[in-house]
Amino acid sequence: MPDAIPLVIHATHEAGVKVGGIGAVLDGLLSAESYVERVPRTVLVGPMQAGDPVYMERLTDPRNGLTIRYSSLHGIFDGLPEVLRAALQGVERQYQVGVLYGVRRFGPYEHEVILVDATAPNRHEADLFRYYVWQRYGIDCARYSWNPEFNLYFDIAQPLFAAIKALGMDVGLEPDQKFIIAHEWLGMPVVFAAQLSEPARWRTIFYAHETATARRLIEEHDGHDTRFYNVLHKAEEWNLDLESIFGNQDDLFKHPILKAAVHCDNIFAVGDLVVQELRFLGGRFRQANIDLVYNGIPAPQTTLEEKLASKRRLQAYCEALLGYSPDYVFTHVTRMVLSKALWRDIRVMEHLEGMLQAAGKRAVLFVLSTSVPAGRRPEWVEAWEAQYGWPVGHRADNGDLIDLEVPFFFDGVEPFNRQARQSQIVLVNQFGWSRSRCGRRMPADMEFLDIRQGTDLEFGQSIYEPFGIAQVEPLGYGALCCVSNVCGCVGFVERAAGGQEEIPNLVVADYTTLPQGYWLGSPYDALAINRSVRDWIESHNSLDAARTLFERLPQDSQQMAHLLRCGQEVAQHMSWDVVARDYLLPGLERARQRNLQNPG
Repeated sequence: MPDAIPLVIHATHEAGVKVGGIGAVLDGLLSAESYVERVPRTVLVGPMQAGDPVYMERLTDPRNGLTIRYSSLHGIFDGLPEVLRAALQGVERQYQVGVLYGVRRFGPYEHEVILVDATAPNRHEADLFRYYVWQRYGIDCARYSWNPEFNLYFDIAQPLFAAIKALGMDVGLEPDQKFIIAHEWLGMPVVFAAQLSEPARWRTIFYAHETATARRLIEEHDGHDTRFYNVLHKAEEWNLDLESIFGNQDDLFKHPILKAAVHCDNIFAVGDLVVQELRFLGGRFRQANIDLVYNGIPAPQTTLEEKLASKRRLQAYCEALLGYSPDYVFTHVTRMVLSKALWRDIRVMEHLEGMLQAAGKRAVLFVLSTSVPAGRRPEWVEAWEAQYGWPVGHRADNGDLIDLEVPFFFDGVEPFNRQARQSQIVLVNQFGWSRSRCGRRMPADMEFLDIRQGTDLEFGQSIYEPFGIAQVEPLGYGALCCVSNVCGCVGFVERAAGGQEEIPNLVVADYTTLPQGYWLGSPYDALAINRSVRDWIESHNSLDAARTLFERLPQDSQQMAHLLRCGQEVAQHMSWDVVARDYLLPGLERARQRNLQNPG
């Protein structure tokens, strides 16, 4: 067994509070036994947003599992020896910041946390750091100084690294024994601080949870994934890089920071397409070592009886809302953002409607998605429920529907529901999945587990999805998972299934393969792919997805049990323990071995 890695620093914006996808990754990874066995000391470093009362409330909420040992902002000083307390105070004085040090619970384990509040940082120190970053990495920091997000992560970088040093975390460790993992561009300034302060004395990893430049190019053009990935694949044939085709992208501040990832000792990518997207950046990315480190998913031990009990609660909710108990329950649990391509669910539902009618079956699709992650006030929801039948009915003039919820409901859901007879779509745009949050018509014993455990089919046909944990979470509960072919999770499912030609629980909808006869002579031809081309492909290929789904929907409890067994078997090979043991830790070891002969 390889030697332990004594110290791993995770630089991330979710060090203190779980916000989104990277927080889910940290929850899974840092509670994995295989990770903790090899990494005896883990420290998370990131921002503390003292000016945001909601953030500060979540930070100290007991459910967050944080125990503060030192924080000048909270008036807590007695959790550290005097010498360490004085050292942290020295960091605060030098950089004019607030520092928090504590431990945070991840599953059965606790890991250390350092947070920095840089509300009014020392401008001289901050500007000097930016100058050195420009000099060393060519990032024109002055160009992006208008952006608060950019400023935040550059302002906290030096104080965070100084706090690591002040606490003596790396004392006695050789370079190959201490790692800094930068989760996305937000963690890279801490890597810069380490490389500038102590060149070659730290091993550094860039953890690509996405490719920011690719995301923008996909989301901002109406050809979306159909256009971008055809450009990418054709560019590989022509040996051209991204900027040769799309032009300079430095107006997006994340792009030059992303390009600086080649200065790290290794790069992790969460999906197969992310590897290709990074290679597409050209330059040193062509030859850089990039290791696949997929995300993990839950591997539950669920019985058929438990699944059926959850499904009955979902059926009862549908009956209370729509007056019928569906044969099939479909779900889509996701963020309300463009990349999730919720309109594709409706395209598939349009085809399924006719198939359901021919078979004499009924279905419901619950879309649990909101533009307000914190949720609406429960009393508002109850009032809307009484006034106009929320969540079946919605309004856009009272705080109910906002932002992307408005076109999704009025241009997509409502027209579909007017025409459909065998199925209906219900948009539940409220955080939480319980009667206390979602109104009196939801069963009293309903809980969030039910929407994962009880579903027959989970949608997730994104236009950009580096991995897609949520799309395949229901896999272990025996659900069908319908994802697009650009979802990074597809590669992991296929590997976990051991090369099976057909994975019963996974249906992959292909929205990038062009119709027969659509010829691309060069990657520049692919730039012409627009919404009309994508719409045609979505209309045509969503029929193929619908046919496959309908064929695989369970007709009885025996078929449901078969899907449950198959899903659980695959999910067991996709757990966070597997990810840590077979992907992440070997990636760290490769970075270490490449540098052992030249430790700096």
